[in-house]
Amino acid sequence: MFGRDKEKVSTTAQSAATASTAAPAAYGSNTAARPVASTDGQMPKIETVVGANCRFSGTMQSDGGIRIDGVFEGNLHTTGNIVVTESATVIAEIQAYNITVSGSIKGNITANKIEITETGKLWGDLNINTILLHEGAYHEGQTNMANAVAPPSIEPSRLGRLPQIGASSKSLKDEEKS
Repeated sequence: MFGRDKEKVSTTAQSAATASTAAPAAYGSNTAARPVASTDGQMPKIETVVGANCRFSGTMQSDGGIRIDGVFEGNLHTTGNIVVTESATVIAEIQAYNITVSGSIKGNITANKIEITETGKLWGDLNINTILLHEGAYHEGQTNMANAVAPPSIEPSRLGRLPQIGASSKSLKDEEKS
């Protein structure tokens, strides 16, 4: 009788403690750099972290999420998400599923979606499906969208020929008769 209530309270307290400490540890204190929760409500798993005091040069390949707080130079390839925090500097060719940029990136990017926050800066070409730019975000380069839509075209006027400016009413009446 008394054991059930204690177990229930203990489990709830542990879940709340884990949730409140896991998010800041996994995604840093910058809430703008946090990836969006997936459809099942779970945060994408960050498996690899380049710390704030770390400098990494080379090629990194992963099937999981990557968070960069420090300096990265080289090539990044992941089927997961990449989070570049405010303190990060990245000079790389990047391929990822989703990318959130709050720091600085120089290099070309291929991704499903990119989000550049108000502190994010990006120099390079984008090959993406979706882009989200916050007010204050910076991007210099070309953007190629895979799901490109044809631009609207301007159709000729259905009213017929418009009168010329300065034409007299007599000449307009003559044109209407013919």
